[in-house]
Amino acid sequence: MLVSGAAGAVGSVVGQIAKIKGCKVIGIAGGKDKCDYLLNELGFDAAIDYKNESLRKEIKRNCPDGIDVYFDNVGGQTLDHALANLRINARIVICGAISQYNSQQVEGPKNYLSLLVNRASMKGMVIFDYEPQYEQARAQMSKWIKDGKLKTKEDVYEGIDNFYEVFLKLFSGDKLGKLILKIIK
Repeated sequence: MLVSGAAGAVGSVVGQIAKIKGCKVIGIAGGKDKCDYLLNELGFDAAIDYKNESLRKEIKRNCPDGIDVYFDNVGGQTLDHALANLRINARIVICGAISQYNSQQVEGPKNYLSLLVNRASMKGMVIFDYEPQYEQARAQMSKWIKDGKLKTKEDVYEGIDNFYEVFLKLFSGDKLGKLILKIIK
């Protein structure tokens, strides 16, 4: 499984659950510290530093037989590189597109024909679609956290006066795990 935005709140949990379920997991993150976090704290099998490595070459090197499952939090060129390396019957989950959120002109995938050639499927995922399973997920994830199988990280900042600065961290990638702004009275 390949996960983009792997050091963020969603990607880090997705990758860890995939590991718990027995998958080989490769995470894509920006910077050495984030990649070290994926490897040394979360137990990912490999990490690709998109800021300092060739994403195209590293996906090919880490997924020599192609990608079975790609969990996309980023979109844009990262999605295009993943699409270029799909296996037959691959599945792509679109959960976010952080690379596109500030764009004046949103870019769709350029390699979409890879879906046809590889008989792959791409589906959007929004957490609200799974509301009936929230309690089951909460119980399972709580057990994994208690057992030390699932780790969480929070970047916590305090004060409404810091809202703008903290909000921008969502788009700059200057965070690990869940970004929280604690409002103080």
